[in-house]
Amino acid sequence: MSESSPTSTPQQTRRRAIVLPREHGAWGLLLVPLLTGLVAGFAPQHRVGELLLFTSAAVSVFALRTPLESLLGIGKVSARTPYERRLALIASGSFALIAGVCLTALMWRGKYLLLFVIGTAAASAFVMQTTLPRWGRGTRMVSQVIGAVALTLTAPAAYHVGTGRLDERALALWIANSLFAWNQIHFVQVRIQAARATSLSGKLASGRSFVIAQALLLILLLAASHWRALPPFSIIAFMPALVRGYSWFFQQAGPLDVRRLGWSEMKQGVAFGVLLAFTFLYQK
Repeated sequence: MSESSPTSTPQQTRRRAIVLPREHGAWGLLLVPLLTGLVAGFAPQHRVGELLLFTSAAVSVFALRTPLESLLGIGKVSARTPYERRLALIASGSFALIAGVCLTALMWRGKYLLLFVIGTAAASAFVMQTTLPRWGRGTRMVSQVIGAVALTLTAPAAYHVGTGRLDERALALWIANSLFAWNQIHFVQVRIQAARATSLSGKLASGRSFVIAQALLLILLLAASHWRALPPFSIIAFMPALVRGYSWFFQQAGPLDVRRLGWSEMKQGVAFGVLLAFTFLYQK
């Protein structure tokens, strides 16, 4: 079988992994904040085309990371053969070209220059996330949170494109999406750590910090709503995740299905995004 014509399933799977992000959670952390920013920032006086340009640019930049890391040998799947390196190079160039064209068209004549500030912050976070694994496995969750903070910046960025402003509502969107992402990451980590737990006490042994963190999150949301840092009813968007988090401790134990957990958290993310978007629309 020639290298230039891969046909076997393992080869095809490997090469897709070199080119496209495969983690459901990462896609959710990108698309849910993007959705909330697009909805909360939609204004009739701004063209839909600008929001489409930003969405295309954001997705392209997100997709660019996978083939670029594969090419540099720092990704989960590294390009090893000449064919794989060529594939990663073509994919990187294609995604970079799409992002560059969309951003140039969007920011032509000095429009939306604050996107440079948001982009710089996101890029800095991704660089930090890339270097953290060198400090050991204990930094895994911190690394994921930093990556989520970067991805959730799509919310204020989309809001800025939609309204032309980068104000306290944009900051509130970022805070809300970051808090939700942090909660999701923490929950998934607890589920993995407690994979063999069969009792409430066993689950609490692995998830005590998560129980405390959820309580602190609820207090923080109430305080933020009281002081108008978040819209008063934004706490409703977090309720499905808070209920999910606490109810798991009382559910019947069973084997951990990581794929099923990923899809479940994706649904949680969609529910959160829709509820948060409606909250911001109601408070417009």
